[in-house]
Amino acid sequence: MNLVTEFKTAPILASEKKRVGILGGTFNPPHMGHLIVADQVCQQLGLDEIRFMPDAMPPHIDKKEAIDEKYRLDMVNQSIADNANFKIEDAELKRGGVSFTYDTMVALKAEHPENDYYFIIGGDMVAYLPKWSRIDELVKLVHFVGVKRTGFEQKSPYPILWVDVPTIDISSTQIRDKIKEGRSINYLVPKAVSDYIEKEGLYRE
Repeated sequence: MNLVTEFKTAPILASEKKRVGILGGTFNPPHMGHLIVADQVCQQLGLDEIRFMPDAMPPHIDKKEAIDEKYRLDMVNQSIADNANFKIEDAELKRGGVSFTYDTMVALKAEHPENDYYFIIGGDMVAYLPKWSRIDELVKLVHFVGVKRTGFEQKSPYPILWVDVPTIDISSTQIRDKIKEGRSINYLVPKAVSDYIEKEGLYRE
C-alpha cells in the first residue's frame, strides 16, 4: 500500500515545481533572435518563466570584441523589461571565469529546489552534447530543449524536447560588424538596446 501511495504522489509533487527555462549566452549584444526563441519556448512548453543567463566572458571571445559584463547585463535587462515572463539569472557572472553548465545547474538546483529547469540550446549544439562536461549527470538535472534548425538532425543519445521556432538569421557578430561599419541595426535589436549601444559608444572599434 505504501508503494502505491508513493508512486501516485510523485508525479503530483513534480508538477507543482516552477517550470523555469534557462537561455544562456554571451549576449554581446542580445538581439531579437534571442527574444523570439525565449518567447516561443516559453509559450510552447508552458513554462512559468525564462531566465536569461549571461556568461562570464568565454576564453574564445576575441579580446578586441569583448566588452565588460556590466554592459551585457544592462542590455539584457533593457531587452526583457517589457515581458513579465523574462528574468535575469546572474549566477555565472557572480561566479566569474569559465563556468561549466553542470556546475552552474548543481548550484541553482541546490539554491532553488522548487524549480524544474529547462535548458535551451540551438539545434546546431545538440550534436555537441556528448562533449559537454559531465553530460550524463547534467541530463539528470535539467530537461534539454532543442530549438530546431534547418540542416541539423533532430536526434541525440540524450532526451531532447524539440521546439519549432521561426528561423531568424541574426547573430551578435553580424550586429557588431554592422555597428563598426556604421550601418543600421534597426529591428535587429530592441530599440532600447540600440539606444544604449549608441549612448555608450559600444562596438565602434
